[in-house]
Amino acid sequence: MVSGRNPCVENSLQGWRGAVALLGVALLVQKFGGTSVADPDRMRAVADYVARCRRRGDEVAMVVSAMGNETDELLHMASQISDDPNGREMDMLITAGERKAIALMCMALNGLGIPAHSFTGSQAGFLTDTNHRNAKILEVNPYRIKGSLAEGVVPVVAGSQGVSTDKNVTFLGRGGSDTTAVALARALGADTCELFTDVSGVFSADPRVVPQARKMSAISFDELLEMTATGCPKPAMRSVEVAHNHRVPLHIRSAFTWEQGTLVVDERELEPSVEQPIIRAVTHDLSESKITIADVPDRPGVSATLFRALADAGVNVDMIVQNVSENGNTDISFTVPTEHTELAEQVLNDGVVGHIGGHVLPADRSIGRVSVIGAGMKSNPGVAATMFETLAANAINIEMISTSAIRISCVVHADHAEEAVQHLHTAFGLDSA
Repeated sequence: MVSGRNPCVENSLQGWRGAVALLGVALLVQKFGGTSVADPDRMRAVADYVARCRRRGDEVAMVVSAMGNETDELLHMASQISDDPNGREMDMLITAGERKAIALMCMALNGLGIPAHSFTGSQAGFLTDTNHRNAKILEVNPYRIKGSLAEGVVPVVAGSQGVSTDKNVTFLGRGGSDTTAVALARALGADTCELFTDVSGVFSADPRVVPQARKMSAISFDELLEMTATGCPKPAMRSVEVAHNHRVPLHIRSAFTWEQGTLVVDERELEPSVEQPIIRAVTHDLSESKITIADVPDRPGVSATLFRALADAGVNVDMIVQNVSENGNTDISFTVPTEHTELAEQVLNDGVVGHIGGHVLPADRSIGRVSVIGAGMKSNPGVAATMFETLAANAINIEMISTSAIRISCVVHADHAEEAVQHLHTAFGLDSA
């Protein structure tokens, strides 16, 4: 992603930035999720907070999601109209929720004496590919946003949307407002991107599952990427990837308490501590299914054929395990998002298995993935042993295992996933006092 430049605005903004630097104030991109702006009272509370930021001297650019459950309501309405709605029209419909929210937010700010202008994704300069319902950002040209900031106006940008290379409105998918905010912060050179939500930060486990879970004051990008890839719902993984790639400092915090949240920084910026745990978090994910192809001939090219066909169909494969070959045949198991299970089975049965051999077993939708994550495991042996011993001591069977440099994941039965998280959280010393 690159930033387009308007010379007149750029010169004005450079002078403004220099003044900001001398005054010691910051340029903030603040994203507010749907629960944060769910009704008029929440809108006014957010506007009041932004007004306080402005009064202390900070400059603010906002990104706002659709109010409450409005996106779900629009999707439900579309399902009542059509069984197979056109992607272009779905994007036009879904993005209406954010347009409504930014207009109302500007009204709330203007009512407090804070000048504000609303911008759709296209007006804000977000150019995307042509993939409807889940578009990717190609570049950001925020010259109009820079112009508003230079004039002392708060720009309020609609989250999760842009305009495609063929000039159609596009939707970035679920969690796309986080990605919008990070991409805008990068394009503006913001000091921090603050992602406001209904939780007060990033926790060592889901507090609904582990009441003793700790809120972390800071975490590395690599650790948070692994967390969001293995079940941590907020922030969106795509936004963390963009922030990591372009070194955009993140602050995950609550729009209900306004307390200090969790800072996301490069691992080298984390202050070392003798009490820093080897494992930082335990996550779980119940949104995947396991597919197994049995009796596959063990020969070169089989896996390439199999997973290329799934990739071409848009099926996202996660964990992969291949058993030891017996009599020239093997079993291959892999996990996919549950919503992709039927498509994956169709792809396999419609030609892949006939080409490579073997047969597809019924998909197992009753699995859960449990992961332990921490940069400290790179230099501390025994993490895997502790994890496996803990699960064994509590009679929790492991079906699949995968690892990375800072993560170990195990697939267990879905009914045991939350219990596994609780035991592992305790075993690795993460329970708060």
